[in-house]
Amino acid sequence: MRTMQLLDDLKFQDENPVADPIYVDKDGRILRFCLKPQQSIVEHSVPHSPFYVVVLKGRGIFTDGSGRAETMEPNSLMVFDPGENHSVRALDEELVFVGFLHGAPSMREGRVGGELGRS
Repeated sequence: MRTMQLLDDLKFQDENPVADPIYVDKDGRILRFCLKPQQSIVEHSVPHSPFYVVVLKGRGIFTDGSGRAETMEPNSLMVFDPGENHSVRALDEELVFVGFLHGAPSMREGRVGGELGRS
């Protein structure tokens, strides 16, 4: 068994949101996203996996590819299908959420974490 505290050692940056790969193996990835107020992650998709999102802290507007937007708060769950476009914008406070993906693409297929989007 592995354990971790999801709200420990949060990392925020002034210019860009942060995607911190808190667990990665051959079967999947768990990324912790940290956004300062009003930061956003531009619309994108995860072509190879569903994307499960759980909000831990703060409030944000999550938008799907059809433009449907919902304000989500702690303890909210969202499920995006493989290839479904989505974006997010933090509201008036820091936003922290975790995303779960199946499989872990190799480094040549894309970045596992780090800086994302523009605010």
